[in-house]
Amino acid sequence: MISFPKITQEKLLQRLAHPGKKVRMVLDTDTYNEIDDQFAVVYALKSPEQLQIEAFYAAPFHNELSDGPADGMEKSYRELQKISALLPEMSGIPIYRGSTGYLSGAETPQESEAARNLVERAMASPEDDPLYVVAIGAITNVASAILMEPRIIEKIVVVWLGGHALPWPDTKEFNLAQDLHASRTMLNCGVPLVLIPCMGVTSHLLTTLSEVREFVKDQGEIGKYLYETYENCAKDHFAYSRVIWDIATIAYLINESWLPNELVHSPILSEDFRYSFDASRHFIRYIHFVRRDRVFKDFFSKLGS
Repeated sequence: MISFPKITQEKLLQRLAHPGKKVRMVLDTDTYNEIDDQFAVVYALKSPEQLQIEAFYAAPFHNELSDGPADGMEKSYRELQKISALLPEMSGIPIYRGSTGYLSGAETPQESEAARNLVERAMASPEDDPLYVVAIGAITNVASAILMEPRIIEKIVVVWLGGHALPWPDTKEFNLAQDLHASRTMLNCGVPLVLIPCMGVTSHLLTTLSEVREFVKDQGEIGKYLYETYENCAKDHFAYSRVIWDIATIAYLINESWLPNELVHSPILSEDFRYSFDASRHFIRYIHFVRRDRVFKDFFSKLGS
């Protein structure tokens, strides 16, 4: 049975506090799955004063856009390469292939380039400078790295967009529900975790084609690409808006006041994707609201600059 290192509560609370400074980070993303991943990648790269991106990891996904998790991961890998060709800020930042499948058991990691690289980077991190692991897809790569080398729990802070709001009737959200074992690992292992829910929290990070046309389309090749990606996501844009919730993870690291939050005990995830609660469990930081206008204003402004 895998034994995870236990971080003292004092250290855990210190790690769960907002860094308040420029951080080193990696971004784990199922980039081909939804258009919001591309927005998040660009937002992170356009925020060099707050974020130093060390690597990108392609995450698996399986829906109508892929033949299976391996195909989803490969398409995400190629999408990251496509963005890199359009955005000079991404030049030289390595991109790693992630897991080709989901965890088959609670203690069975999916080895991959991404998981191995995360272990290596995390273990090389100084004690006073943890690596921020920003995840906007299935949490398979990150959970695999923790299972491969549990000591990285002491070296990282995970910021994950996954699940729904704690009071929501269920938490069967795409990122969380794809890999039950990986999601449980994140909630159970004691890693410093900032959890950013979808429905009920980031679900109002909405924008429209007209807004994207006005503030994104003419901002260079990458602006044109984001606009075309948004335009192609729906056949009819009349009275239509779309959530771009992945950018919430980047916004949290930039300015905590835009994402009001609190400390809560890490929830227990059931097999039917519902939360239950136990006040004896370790703390995580939980985002309970997003100031939509502040986030989009910062994103649009950085594209324009």
